[in-house]
Amino acid sequence: MSTPMAPDSSLLAQPPSVRLRHFKDFAVAHTMLVEAKDRLLEAITESAPNSLIIVSGPMGVGKTTLLAKIRQLLSISALAGETPDPAWLPVVTVEATPPESNNFSWRSYFKRLLVEMKEPLVDCKRRLDPVDRTAQTMPTFPNDRGVTADYHYAVEQALRYRRPRAVLIDEAQHLFALSSGRRLEGQLNVLKSLANRSNTVHVLFGTYELLRVRNLSGQLSRRSIDIHFPRYDVAKASDCRTFARILQTFGEQMPLPEPPDLAISWEYLYERSIGCVGILKDWLVRALATAIRQPAPTLTLKHLEKHALSVSQCDRLIEEAARGESQFCEDADALERLRLRLGFPARIHSTETPTAGRHRSPATTTGTTLPEKRCRRRRSTRCLLSNAIASNDGTRRNRSAPRRVCSTHSRLAGLVRHTSKASAAT
Repeated sequence: MSTPMAPDSSLLAQPPSVRLRHFKDFAVAHTMLVEAKDRLLEAITESAPNSLIIVSGPMGVGKTTLLAKIRQLLSISALAGETPDPAWLPVVTVEATPPESNNFSWRSYFKRLLVEMKEPLVDCKRRLDPVDRTAQTMPTFPNDRGVTADYHYAVEQALRYRRPRAVLIDEAQHLFALSSGRRLEGQLNVLKSLANRSNTVHVLFGTYELLRVRNLSGQLSRRSIDIHFPRYDVAKASDCRTFARILQTFGEQMPLPEPPDLAISWEYLYERSIGCVGILKDWLVRALATAIRQPAPTLTLKHLEKHALSVSQCDRLIEEAARGESQFCEDADALERLRLRLGFPARIHSTETPTAGRHRSPATTTGTTLPEKRCRRRRSTRCLLSNAIASNDGTRRNRSAPRRVCSTHSRLAGLVRHTSKASAAT
């Protein structure tokens, strides 16, 4: 993680709005953001031009910040080379707005996309194709509901001639805000057709609701790329350390006479943000605004408590996040079902750890699965043998703890000790 520069002391003399804007515009390059950015840039560069990339994560994890960073990097890389074509657009970004009713408006989406591409005369687009429609029967724009196909065609042509590296769609889960599975597949076909005909990568940024459409068809599963942008997990020590460093960085960037030490209250800040940096940042902005308005020399716990999410709100957020995170976990049963469908024989469970990169042939695997009792006895035997060897090497062992050993294990341990003594005598 890069070390950002602390704000200049002259910033403290600026008006409160300027000081607050400084903190709002600051974005920390934390570990999860950097990893997601690298994976997404690689996917955009290396995948097929008509691919669909799905970037999903919990609400408030920082997906909009990731989108802004990718747009900036693609624009910088486009301007770094030779003088480009004036008609060329390095990247196109658009936000999918939620539908006012149960039906998503593709016409509104296409029109917004044309505006983002600086397309002239958006309200006067016509397709003079005698096969589909003649100019005499062309209705007036944009009142007729049948003109959605013409907007679709205008977007295809604009993307084809402007040649962007990617189309970045923020809040993409609103594209599929429908209840019927059949209509969901229809929504997906529109987007897939647009990517095909314009030969442009489409990147969908959204919540875990996007995961319900990634496997609607085999063709989409083959062409889509999943990128998970997770939150920080308190069960992982590395994530806890990174989260504490993020808090320290945010505290140093606050334009206050005394920068707060947010790492002291990291548990409270984690539980009310569920480990999402986006939620944390919005929370800190609200608390900082209160501290600047009072004015207060530093940010206190009372400022944070005033603007913290309630326990019920956090519980709802973590419920949705956990449900989405579970869809990225592939268990052994799912893998076994896949192997059986592919025609592999059922694998025989064994306590031996297979060597990495090697697969045992089904023909060389004989016998039946060991009973649970024998598996436990074999593991206990290995542990006992290790202890016995360690004791003969001079390693001290705690003899105060009681230990019950079966007769078989005692004989094995005695055999090891006898062999070691014989070797030493020789």
